[in-house]
Amino acid sequence: MPIWINDPAALQAHFAQRPGRIGLDTEFIRERTFWPQLALVQIALDTGRGSLAPDDILLVDPLVPGMAEALTGILADTRILKVMHSPSEDLVAFRHTCGVVPTPLFDTQAAAAMAGIGSGVGYQKLVEQLTGTALAKGETRSDWLRRPLSAAQLEYAADDVRHLFEMHDVLADQLQRTGRLAWLEEDAARTLANAMAEGPERWPHLSLRSAGFLEPDVQRRLLRLLRWRDQYARTHDRPRTWILDNELAVNLARNPPIDLGGLLRVFDSQPKAPRKLADAVWQALQTPLADEAQAPDARQAETRDKHLLRRLQDAVAARSRELDLPDGVLASRRWLEALMDTGEWPSALGGWRRAVLEPTLGPLLTTGDNATTSV
Repeated sequence: MPIWINDPAALQAHFAQRPGRIGLDTEFIRERTFWPQLALVQIALDTGRGSLAPDDILLVDPLVPGMAEALTGILADTRILKVMHSPSEDLVAFRHTCGVVPTPLFDTQAAAAMAGIGSGVGYQKLVEQLTGTALAKGETRSDWLRRPLSAAQLEYAADDVRHLFEMHDVLADQLQRTGRLAWLEEDAARTLANAMAEGPERWPHLSLRSAGFLEPDVQRRLLRLLRWRDQYARTHDRPRTWILDNELAVNLARNPPIDLGGLLRVFDSQPKAPRKLADAVWQALQTPLADEAQAPDARQAETRDKHLLRRLQDAVAARSRELDLPDGVLASRRWLEALMDTGEWPSALGGWRRAVLEPTLGPLLTTGDNATTSV
């Protein structure tokens, strides 16, 4: 049976002999908070005995005092490879709870994409593809903060790390043979750096589709509200839309009240309006940001050269076929749009992606009015 760990000393005892790698996963809750609440940490230990024994899996209770600190040393130990599957939200949970992210990282989902197996393949499907084992799906919507956890929850949680080493062996071998292991390592390093540097988005208005139809002065007011909302959500650990939903933010930016009383009247007509936060919303709406004049115009999507974008997308698709890579691995539409809009290669398209794509995309980017500088 997997071992339940509710004592930091017991966790540290299992690492008295440091493994070369661990399988790692988490269960967390993020329904009523901004930050994911870490509820369980699953660790598979590579003991060097070959196949994984049931007691090589640790189910760690992070709610126990001192456990986060015990986990921190393990996560930060660069001598231990952390094998995970699609860990983006797990990284946020670890960073918030432990102050570190698991380094170094091998992401089996990203590895499967670079191996040509598929983009965004889920854990259960990839386990079945690579190992032939079909996993149960029963506890995906479970309450992981309750104690004690049920036998079904514990078994489901253990399954989430039980097959990571098998998949790592297969995928690492494929990537090594194709010369793409360095690609994965580069992407993993960037993912970890981004997770550690994660902060409020500078231009959150660009992610709202409706902003593309707003005049610049309206966009600036919307930017003020969204920046305030994000900071409040982080500080008070509440979902953004619980504080101020997108539709109301756009309406306030488009039709700003003339005074606080007018704002309160708007709030009175909106059941989900944050009436208790009216003063703060009013101040945010009225106070210019130091950098708002530099804000990109969300309407640029309407003026962007759609024919050039299509040619870039077609060129990326053709290059992906040549490399036997799934769609979306080389470059997303958003990354290509950033390349067009700024004239500079975004960090997501740096490194190996730029080396692969620039010979193809460069000639397209340097023609006509859409000349893009090479930096």
